[in-house]
Amino acid sequence: MMRTALSLSSLFASLILLVSGNAFLMTLLGLRLSMEAFAPSVIGWILVCYSFGFVFGTLYAGNVIQRVGHIRSFAVFAALLSVAILVHALAVDPWLWGFLRAIAGFMMAGLMIVVESWFSSRADNKNRASLFAFYQVVFYLSTAGGQVLIRASEPTLFVPFSLAAMLVILALVPLSMTRRQSPDIEQSERLSLWRLYRESPVGALGAMVAGFLISSFYAMGPVFADRIGFALNEISNFMAIAILAAMLLAWPVGRLCDRFDRYRVMLVASVIAAVASAITAVLAGFSPILSMVFVGLYMGIAATLYPIGVAMTNDVMDSHRITAASTALLLSYGVGSCIGPLASALFMEWLGARGLFVASLLVLGLFSAFIALQPRHRHPSVEEQEDFFLATPEAGLGLQDIDPRNPDFEPGMAVEPPSDSALVSDANAAK
Repeated sequence: MMRTALSLSSLFASLILLVSGNAFLMTLLGLRLSMEAFAPSVIGWILVCYSFGFVFGTLYAGNVIQRVGHIRSFAVFAALLSVAILVHALAVDPWLWGFLRAIAGFMMAGLMIVVESWFSSRADNKNRASLFAFYQVVFYLSTAGGQVLIRASEPTLFVPFSLAAMLVILALVPLSMTRRQSPDIEQSERLSLWRLYRESPVGALGAMVAGFLISSFYAMGPVFADRIGFALNEISNFMAIAILAAMLLAWPVGRLCDRFDRYRVMLVASVIAAVASAITAVLAGFSPILSMVFVGLYMGIAATLYPIGVAMTNDVMDSHRITAASTALLLSYGVGSCIGPLASALFMEWLGARGLFVASLLVLGLFSAFIALQPRHRHPSVEEQEDFFLATPEAGLGLQDIDPRNPDFEPGMAVEPPSDSALVSDANAAK
């Protein structure tokens, strides 16, 4: 695996620069809009445009890649994303920023399609799990590192926008220098969201709830932290701790999913996340340290809802439908990511900053009730459950190849680490 990882060092370098710059920008924009005293509902509408653009990009950016190739597409997407970043600093206008966020979402989707399809093409049955585990660690650490950059300069200046644009532009250099053959974009079977819900209702809704919670936090978390009085370095820590917690808590939850009924694990995870969300809302403005502890618990657990939903869905799917189910789950996640910032922003406008976590509490409460009301006969027994593979929206490309029912599967394989971001290039096949 290490030999393969080293051969992809240029791709990893581009990934680190790209993800750090994008994560930094997302937090920067929420913070800047809060400092400009925009209403939470306006901030929510501006920032959710990124999710709309990203979902649209997962469906159509692949056409550009197929036409001009991976490296040229990466250059086009990165250049346009950098321009969009710099234009933000020219004028703080809601309509302009909303348009720029949609453009950025589309370009970021295209960039992730290039990166992740390249990783997938270089993986085989012996190294795929380890390679994607390493990929996910790099992705999480880069996202957390982007939060640290908030300390570099005041959000009201041009400097942080320049820094974000520089990181994205620099991501062009390593990938453009690679000698590796670029992969092809493959097509896959399609599964509708309604069919997915009928066959795995908790899995489908779990993906949507995860999209709601994660996108809400990435978009409105900096606004929450700013409006309860956190200093700039505290906002940086607040966001970074939540992201690192999502990476660290994935391991123990994965172990529990193999030992216990996954419906119960999903229910317990939802309840714990709801309690952590409620405590974070209550502590808002009183104790920065305790707020960071409980927001870490909240996001760490919330990020596991997606992989648990994937595991529950795979339990009821035939092997040849795993990729189609993965695509549908990613689209379900995307729907949730489009709803989350808007709903959370409205709650923040009604209830103040803590409305962010009140909205999450309400969604988690309803989801927990839905799980508890599911008929017992629909639950596979622990013995009937397939092995748990910790998948996130960023690791959806390899699900079919690592499914234990695949004839080419080799024991000992697993996928380890969600983000915001959110969706990957499998959704391109749904077009």
